Amino acid sequence: MNKNPSIQVPNSTGRRHALFGGSALAASLLIPQIASAAGKSKVMETGVRVLNVSFKNNGIDMAGNLYLPKGFSKTSKYPAIVSVHPGGGVKEQTAGLYASKLAEQGFVALAFDASHQGASGGMPRLLDDPMRRVADIYSAVDYLTSLGYVDASRIGALGICAGSGTAVKAASLERRIKAIATVSAVDVGAATRKGWEGKATKEEQIAILDSVAKQRSAEAAGAAPAYVNYVPKVGDKTAPRDLQEAADYYLTPRGHHPNSPNKMLVTSLSALVAFTGFDRVDLLTQPLMIIAGSEAGSLWHSQELHAKATGRKELYVVDGATHMDLYDGAGADTAMKKLAPFFNRTLA
Repeated sequence: MNKNPSIQVPNSTGRRHALFGGSALAASLLIPQIASAAGKSKVMETGVRVLNVSFKNNGIDMAGNLYLPKGFSKTSKYPAIVSVHPGGGVKEQTAGLYASKLAEQGFVALAFDASHQGASGGMPRLLDDPMRRVADIYSAVDYLTSLGYVDASRIGALGICAGSGTAVKAASLERRIKAIATVSAVDVGAATRKGWEGKATKEEQIAILDSVAKQRSAEAAGAAPAYVNYVPKVGDKTAPRDLQEAADYYLTPRGHHPNSPNKMLVTSLSALVAFTGFDRVDLLTQPLMIIAGSEAGSLWHSQELHAKATGRKELYVVDGATHMDLYDGAGADTAMKKLAPFFNRTLA
């Protein structure tokens, strides 16, 4: 059996519509080629140097961009920050933007593609498993500690959107991360269970899991993989405002990147339903900075994180900003006015 069955993926999350793959050959064409990129570098107008790097993660070759501050010297010791991209993103988008801005402030910053995504390795392609992304962060910290010019006692993490949920989870369990910040935070598990605006029902969750079960059985019988979109089509007015704006970012020249195809495996959805990003913040004793827009439909994630965290914490709400406003432009500049002093203080 070579054709996909007709499956219906519930749209209760307000995030995803069914998108079907054609064949195993099509999936194979998505396998990254990172060997040729590693070692290349460029200097930005700001004087920040960007180095293409690769590192290991349990046998997977991870692709990253390492941002080095102007005047960088291998004989010096620098604080370092891991910048974690959103669910459907790659390192060249908002995570890379923030990494470059942090490097301008004197930090070594690493943005990398999650395993199974972008230019990083991992099969199957386009699997989105948040706990694997937590392990990705551990490996990114491993890599930073191996660099002679990084002060291993001064490593922080920044998560954007779904990267916040995995970064918070990692920092809760990874004591080498000394400070953690989030921008437009989303616990992707909670978003999948409750919907983008936190209103979905238990019955809708069960419908999602039924769809996964049907697809897994179909693939076991020989069907091709099926995919769902992260964001709706540009101009889809039925989607929540944040996701309409996400389409304007990911699917237009503003933020589009060819390694970010706006799809994940349907079978990823059960891993998303199972994930909880903020459940062990009782162990998060590191300083925490939370930045979100007042008009973001996702604001409830940041508020929940702030309420649950018991250590040193601050919630900074950017008046008038939406979820996507903080991905680039003036919104990112506003966020940096909080992030730079926060990391300078906590990674001193």
